Amino acid sequence: MLAAALALAGQRLTAQPSPASPTRSVAIDVAPPTASAATSSDAAGALRLDAGRFTVVAFPRDLQLARSLLRSARAHDSFPGLPRPAARVLIAIAPDAAMFRQWVGPTAPDWGEAIAIPALGRVVMKGRWGGAGGGDPRVVLRHELAHLALAEALGDLPPRWFDEGYASYAAGEWGRDEVLTANVALLFHRMPRLDSLDERFVHGASEAEGAYALAHRAVAELAAMDPERGLSLFFGYWRESGRLDTAVRRAYGLTLAAFEERWQSRTRRRYGVLALLGELSVGAGFALLVILPLYVIRRRRDRLRWAELRRADAAALALEAAVLADPSDDGVGEACKPSLDTDFRAV
Repeated sequence: MLAAALALAGQRLTAQPSPASPTRSVAIDVAPPTASAATSSDAAGALRLDAGRFTVVAFPRDLQLARSLLRSARAHDSFPGLPRPAARVLIAIAPDAAMFRQWVGPTAPDWGEAIAIPALGRVVMKGRWGGAGGGDPRVVLRHELAHLALAEALGDLPPRWFDEGYASYAAGEWGRDEVLTANVALLFHRMPRLDSLDERFVHGASEAEGAYALAHRAVAELAAMDPERGLSLFFGYWRESGRLDTAVRRAYGLTLAAFEERWQSRTRRRYGVLALLGELSVGAGFALLVILPLYVIRRRRDRLRWAELRRADAAALALEAAVLADPSDDGVGEACKPSLDTDFRAV
């Protein structure tokens, strides 16, 4: 069925000249396609957009998304520390869940919004049906394109944790740090080792989110150690030596083990404390929700009681004033008056 659209686009990609040569493909600068509609009968309705080194295959309902992604990919086609990529890329936007599964294969996680396949120079993304939960599609695409750029430059040298951490770092996914600020375990439990993160990417969405956040923090920490050149020297040494530990030592002056300890310590100190403060804030907020209604009830009861006392005092003062003003009113005043015949000496 629609797999024919990908096959057809893939065949055209291999037949196209290099980016430096004049191109004979249908060059569409994010404009509606005309002659670029897929011609395979099995892929009726599938459309193809070509611009620069990118080809996007999508269906009419995702055409606006395809244009936006193509525009974004061309405008931001460089990645931190890496040479500008030259390999052509096919971006396939799946029209539904069944087609997404067919294109990415049975082993890809269900919760992923997109999958990069470096060996094929391909990115498969969910279309509009994917919903807003996966974030900005342009950021998602840049994450996947970073995987392809890293593979183009270093092949299979990067371990999984670095591959994912770099893609997140290159895509500017700083929001992943929010996962760490909610993880109090960072403060009270031993931080994982970098190589132990690899298996966490396949243990479900929650476990994977934590692994992505930690990997992102590791790559960001690595790049920050050279504010001027970032990852450039590091990648050069890695490509030259073929060893991650050698590249870290030559680029940043410390061993991979020392960097790992630095990453663990700084991550625990920074995000563990933030997570604890967050938990305390939540606890204080919960306590406030419990105590505040009781406080309000008590204050209202006290106000009513004081109001009754003030009314009673006012009534007593009014009665006393009335008695003093006209003692005859209550029949007690005359008796209280001294008689002129009273023998005060006898009193």
